[in-house]
Amino acid sequence: MQCSFSVVVITYNAAAQLDQCLQSCAFADEIVVVDSGSTDATVQIAEGHGARVIQQTWLGFGPQKQFAVEQAKHDWVLCLDADEWLSIELTKNIKEILSYPQFDSYHFPRCNKFMGRFLRHGEGYPDLSLRLFDRRKNRWSDDVVHEYVKCGTAPGRLQGDLMHESGEDIALYLTKQNRYTSLQARQMYEKGKRVSVAKMLVSPLIRFIKFYLIRQGWRDGLPGLVHISIGCMNSFIKYAKLREFYRLEQAS
Repeated sequence: MQCSFSVVVITYNAAAQLDQCLQSCAFADEIVVVDSGSTDATVQIAEGHGARVIQQTWLGFGPQKQFAVEQAKHDWVLCLDADEWLSIELTKNIKEILSYPQFDSYHFPRCNKFMGRFLRHGEGYPDLSLRLFDRRKNRWSDDVVHEYVKCGTAPGRLQGDLMHESGEDIALYLTKQNRYTSLQARQMYEKGKRVSVAKMLVSPLIRFIKFYLIRQGWRDGLPGLVHISIGCMNSFIKYAKLREFYRLEQAS
């Protein structure tokens, strides 16, 4: 007998992407959308797909997703972002494993679209994402950025891709990355972490070698090159921001 499960989605002004996301998971027993004050048609689109919409002021990525999980009626949950949708193969696999789950959680590849191309190599793929789990045994971390599901046991792996199509241009992507690196730096600062100048310089180089050369990010053409270049810049900038926090602390 198939386990009943809920899809949970967090949203904010996601009208441009949400329709495709919710269409792909229409087979779920329940859809819960936790919205943080959208001013566009996000809520209306969600309700049009039969979703139960709950308003919640933004708590940070990890806490917001955990709040959404706790609102679900079923213990098995599939967590999606509004700009993600399930491929046909992944949908088939989810249906099959929920007939008789052998693990407490499952991860699967996420395929990211960047500069008009779905990346299939390097840092952009397979980008394994753990999104399907039994909430009685797993939960989202409290991290405000780069959140993850905390598991007690190793996850199973499903075939099929979670498609990620944000629709962002480079300028918007850089704006988001700037916000993320600030959050990361703040998080490290609050935990008392420090970084040397040497690590600031070496970290981007190691990242480039690992993802662009060893994992063949070059095969994704110009989008692959731009994607890893921004990733390497992020490695440098988050550490620069961390050092700035300590400089401002000393100056105050």
